[in-house]
Amino acid sequence: MPIGFAHKPGLVVYLTAGDPSLEGTQAIALAAIDAGADVIELGVPFSDPLADGPIIQRASERALARGTRLRDVLALAGQIRAARSEAGLVLFTYLNPILRYGLSRFVEDAVAAGADGVLVTDIIVEEAGEYLQEMERVGLAPIFLAAPTSPDERLQAIAAHSRGFVYAISRVGITGTQRSMTADARALVERIRRWTGPVGKGLPVVVGFGISNAEHVAQVAEFADAAVIGSAIVELIERVSSAEGPEAAPGAVERFIQGLRLKEAAPAR
Repeated sequence: MPIGFAHKPGLVVYLTAGDPSLEGTQAIALAAIDAGADVIELGVPFSDPLADGPIIQRASERALARGTRLRDVLALAGQIRAARSEAGLVLFTYLNPILRYGLSRFVEDAVAAGADGVLVTDIIVEEAGEYLQEMERVGLAPIFLAAPTSPDERLQAIAAHSRGFVYAISRVGITGTQRSMTADARALVERIRRWTGPVGKGLPVVVGFGISNAEHVAQVAEFADAAVIGSAIVELIERVSSAEGPEAAPGAVERFIQGLRLKEAAPAR
C-alpha cells in the first residue's frame, strides 16, 4: 500500500534514532508530526554509513556511542506509533544491521512495532528477492532509492517493487544540504512517473538529499509528492543540543518544520 500524505507537498522527516538520545528522538518525532510532518524516517545508526554525509555520520557515531541498537530503534518505533497513530513510519537502515538481527525476525518485529515500510539504502532491487518475499509476507512496504544515474530498466523495476513510495535522490553523491535544487531531480521524477503514474494518482514519488529550506520544499511541490528533510534537521538537533541542551531540540525542530510551509502558504504578489 502507498504511504499517504495529508499535506501538499508531503513532508518526510528523517531522524537518526538515539541522537541526542532515544527519549530525545521520541520527543522530536512527536513534535515534528505535530508541526506537519507526514512521515517519520527513523534512521538506524550504523558504523559505516557510506550514503550519508558528515552531519548524519556524526549523529550515527553519537547514537552508537550511547549504545543504540536496532532493537532499540524498533522499540522506539512502537512508542511513536502508539503516540501518533496517524503518521507514516519508515525504518531507514543499511543491510548489515538487518542481517545481524535476522531478516525474518526483523520484518516481523518491524510490523509489530507499527512500521509502515523499510528503506534499505544499500540493497538494489535486482538483488532483493529474499528481502522482497519477507516484506510481502508480513505486509511491509519496501522503498527503494532511485538515482539520476539509474537506467530506465532499474527505474521500472523500482516502481514495480516499491509499495510505500519511491525515494528519488535529487543529485548524485551523499546526503547533505545544498543551495538549490538541481534539474536532475525534476528530470528523474519525470522518468519515474512513466511507471508510477501521475502525481496524486499513482505510487507517490518523494525527493530527498539536500532539501533544507522552504524554497526547496516549494520547488519540489511543483513535480513530486513529498520532500524529505534529513541533514538540515539532524544538524539543527546537533547545534541546538550543544548550545541549549537536548531538551530544546523538539521545540527547535517544530519551529523549523512550521517554517518550511511559509513559502507555500505565502500569498501571490
